[in-house]
Amino acid sequence: MIFNEEYETLPREALEALQLKRLKQVVQRVYHTVGFYRRAFDEAGVQPDDIRTLDDLRRLPFTAKQDLQANYPFGLFAVPMSSIVRLHASSGTTGRATVVGYTQRDIDTWSELMARCLVAAGLTKNDILHNAYAYGLFTGGLGIHYGAERMGASVIPMSGGNTKRQLMILQDFGPTALCCTPSYALNLAEEGKVLGIDMRALRLRVGIFGAEPWSEKMRAEIENALGITALNIYGLSEIMGPGVSMECQEGRNGMHIFEDHFLVETINPDTGEVLLPGEKGEMVFTTIMKEAFPLIRFRTRDISRLLLEPCRCGRTLLRMDRITGRSDDMLIIRGVNVFPSQIEAVLTGIEGLEPHYQLIVERTGNLDTLEIQVEVSERLFSNADEVKVLQNMERRIVNDIKEFLGISARVKLVEPKSLRRFEGKASRVQDRRQL
Repeated sequence: MIFNEEYETLPREALEALQLKRLKQVVQRVYHTVGFYRRAFDEAGVQPDDIRTLDDLRRLPFTAKQDLQANYPFGLFAVPMSSIVRLHASSGTTGRATVVGYTQRDIDTWSELMARCLVAAGLTKNDILHNAYAYGLFTGGLGIHYGAERMGASVIPMSGGNTKRQLMILQDFGPTALCCTPSYALNLAEEGKVLGIDMRALRLRVGIFGAEPWSEKMRAEIENALGITALNIYGLSEIMGPGVSMECQEGRNGMHIFEDHFLVETINPDTGEVLLPGEKGEMVFTTIMKEAFPLIRFRTRDISRLLLEPCRCGRTLLRMDRITGRSDDMLIIRGVNVFPSQIEAVLTGIEGLEPHYQLIVERTGNLDTLEIQVEVSERLFSNADEVKVLQNMERRIVNDIKEFLGISARVKLVEPKSLRRFEGKASRVQDRRQL
């Protein structure tokens, strides 16, 4: 099934002509409405009229997450605030959020893209979708919700958490589709088994999972535990939210990128060189239909590759392989983006801590766990009277991490000079998950 056959099955020549037309329009618009892009284009020595072919895209400068944060909160908006009907935000490297805005047309566009995803997963208006992605500033919940309504399915807006109630709703309401992170899907299955629920006897037949990396092994575990078809979805707040690309039931091998809305490149993350299709590298997206928050050559830091082989579903769109890693030090913990620098910003604000810490990420059962090991000062560690102070400090760190980053973590205060002294990701992060 295809939601928008006109655009999802365009012949390649017609699709590329449409992409070029839309690229020229968005380049003109950002140059004249967004000061950041005017300056960036001028510094790169390129003008909007220089874009004559799709290959000219590589002449334009990249946009990085740091650029979004430097223009916090609304500096990259291409329309006045009076035209903004929705704001979302994702976590940033320094604790300052990345803010994205939507006009009403952007919301309509997003709804259609998500409807395309759900139809690719085999959903129809007769389905009931259990949406366990978080609602709020995170784009997942509302993005999927609007897409389901757009294609006519019934939506259960569960949001995240409260697992026992989720299981009750899964039994009582009889949803046929489940949307959440893959790790939470396994957690639901595990908790259901503890409660004596036959999870394979539920009416669920398909699951749409994203927001964190997952493997083919994990797909098999989910399908076996829930008795469903598990499909991969990709998106990121800066580009749109969920709905940038989606696996289809027929292919189950790579996610179709909705190229009438997004231009995609794969680059060498170290040099910025554009790679050939099929070569693994960092994914770079240009939005060619967004009104409020268009982005030119946005570096996602996600590592994947483009797949050219035709899909038997009939869509002519390029596909991207599953995300296999990051070109920066971002972690994804239960669907939440976490940078070591964010945690460091919390720790440096607490007196008595040394600037040496270690992050240990593991998977306990089916959920990710984060332990923060941080050195305390010699004075605190050597003073036996300071035990209560250390306990209070641990609790404060736990609370601050939860408040500022939205994740739960264990905190372990360790003696001075006990952590290894290296720079960069290798010393700060130990990711022990077997994805």
